[in-house]
Amino acid sequence: MRRIPGVLPVLLGSLPGLVAVLVLALCPTGVEGSAVARFDRPVPARTPVTHRAPRPHIVPRSVWLGAAARTQPPPRYDDKVVAVFLHHTDSPSDYDCADAPEIIRRLYAGQTGVRNWDDIGYNFLVDRCGTIYEGRAGGVDRAVTGAHTQGFNHRTVGIAAIGTFTAGVPVPRAMTDAIAALAAWKLGLAGIDPRASVRLVSSNSLSRYQAGTKVTLPVLAGHNAGFMTSCPGAALTARLPEIREQAARRQGRTTPVWPIGTP
Repeated sequence: MRRIPGVLPVLLGSLPGLVAVLVLALCPTGVEGSAVARFDRPVPARTPVTHRAPRPHIVPRSVWLGAAARTQPPPRYDDKVVAVFLHHTDSPSDYDCADAPEIIRRLYAGQTGVRNWDDIGYNFLVDRCGTIYEGRAGGVDRAVTGAHTQGFNHRTVGIAAIGTFTAGVPVPRAMTDAIAALAAWKLGLAGIDPRASVRLVSSNSLSRYQAGTKVTLPVLAGHNAGFMTSCPGAALTARLPEIREQAARRQGRTTPVWPIGTP
């Protein structure tokens, strides 16, 4: 009968320990019942985001801010943008578009001075000629937390139309076209349909809803959907259905959706 070399019994005896070490190396979170199952189940592929829209031209904030910049804390971010709130700035509407940077600079001075905000509240502003301006700092392609719709600033974008658009005031086509293009791009980054509705949670009881209330709102809504205000004005509010449809077309969507509120 052949003798087994002394080294081999040692290796055979330590085999269970080697296997245990190997399992721990493969599952650094610990040995759990789900660890084995992870090797049995295929890893699901990430669902690709569809219906993206091209990014429109956006004038950087440095163009209007200049030397008026104040010291401010770092920007805050959310994981993504799932809704857009439309505003008007409640300022004169008959301005020359070349004066838009000065108008935005005054809005910034009022919000950071009189109101003592850390930055302008709107993420973007659009003038009557359709020029889009970067508002709040943090990067136009990121989900920057704004200060535009009390109770609903998280995971949303605030777009302000420069002017006052109460009932009877003409809303320039160039402005609504630019708003639709901007909304289509920002919402498209997360695959959101501008014509749909979204579930949001109020974070502030000074909004239309008590803090913690879950509400269903239009994806592309007026400021007055989340706060007690007439903003963005009756004239601009009346154009919201058209803006939603145009934004959806810019994302390449052709399938109709049920109108918001339809049973």
